[in-house]
Amino acid sequence: MFLDEVKMKLIAGKGGDGCTSFRREKYIPMGGPDGGSGGKGGDIVFSADKGLQTLIDLKFHKIMKADKGENGKGKNRRGSNATDVVVKVPLGTTIYDEDTGLVIADLVQDGEEIIVAHGGRGGRGNVSFATHENPAPSFSELGEPGEVRYIKCELKLLADVGLVGMPSVGKSTLLSSVTSANPKIASYHFTTLSPNLGVVTLKDERSFILADLPGMIEGASKGVGLGLQFLRHASRTRILVHVVDMAGSEGRDPIEDYEIIRKEIVSYSDALQQKKEIIVANKSDMEGFQENLKRFQEKYPDKIIFPISALLKNGLEELMKYLADTLETIEAQQIYQEEDFESTIVYRFQNEKPYTITKEDGIWVLKGALIEKLFSMTRFSEEEAVERFGRKLKGMGIEEELERLGAKRGDEVQILDYIFEFKD
Repeated sequence: MFLDEVKMKLIAGKGGDGCTSFRREKYIPMGGPDGGSGGKGGDIVFSADKGLQTLIDLKFHKIMKADKGENGKGKNRRGSNATDVVVKVPLGTTIYDEDTGLVIADLVQDGEEIIVAHGGRGGRGNVSFATHENPAPSFSELGEPGEVRYIKCELKLLADVGLVGMPSVGKSTLLSSVTSANPKIASYHFTTLSPNLGVVTLKDERSFILADLPGMIEGASKGVGLGLQFLRHASRTRILVHVVDMAGSEGRDPIEDYEIIRKEIVSYSDALQQKKEIIVANKSDMEGFQENLKRFQEKYPDKIIFPISALLKNGLEELMKYLADTLETIEAQQIYQEEDFESTIVYRFQNEKPYTITKEDGIWVLKGALIEKLFSMTRFSEEEAVERFGRKLKGMGIEEELERLGAKRGDEVQILDYIFEFKD
């Protein structure tokens, strides 16, 4: 089964917890802290694999979760890092962040990898907090939560040449006639519900990949029929071969069919409409072909047109040689602009507080990535850890801001799902 779009939730591994421990040995009654730090949580890594052709495997893994890092131990023993989760996807897979719409990665090379969700760092053991002022700290950190991301994976097939055109114009027949591909062929609309790929090999041993893309109808660029699926895969090809039923065998006008497809291509993207286009006038063995071809050539005198019969294999050798020659002069186009990728976004410093404070139903609600991370990594069962947490909040100006907003001692303050009492 072919599948070219999947939405997923990724949960990277939490870091291992740090250890609170003291050296305990005979004849050493005052051993110092020796709690080790936790290991790093597992990353979720996407890797391109040329052996895959579909995203169907991801359909059954809508939630992907990595393991937690190992906790630290006494005697300064650090916890082991968790094993990363590697997700194999086909070449041509684009990964988007669902929240921002930005491209996280565009995987087009075999073996290319990208960390999409980072595992949390391990919490520090109490030995890491030892200072001259406090040589024997009795607290440690919990592991950092792993990154949680909502993503969308889209597969855009990597083909050199894409066959485009209205349904039932002969694209599948053409593909099967020049490659070893065996697409389903029948005389009804939308026979091709998913792209088919084949390798064309010429007598001079040159070769290229040819894709038969799902047929289009008017309104395709707005999602009607199979249009968006077609356009997505067409965006990676270097040449568009527009197949036209020049005989008008199904009662449609070849010129009107061609103009409908061109309109949808133009509406979809500038990059797609600027691709090299070749028109293949198919069904030269049928009645009405010559009359329609003459009309078409008069309407579009500057177009490159190859008359063929895909069924009888007439004119195919010349067409394939022309495509191979043309491909040697065309480089693969970049289908995204640099600003589409989240790695190119520059974050400039702004003099804003890294948190927000609101009052909801009588409770002061604190929100902010830094506060929530600090909270998640604090072991509240340890008194020194609680005191450190309070000092951190005070240093961020939260206590002062709460008082400015009118908070009184004894009011309730909420961080994530936990509620505390505001006090000294």
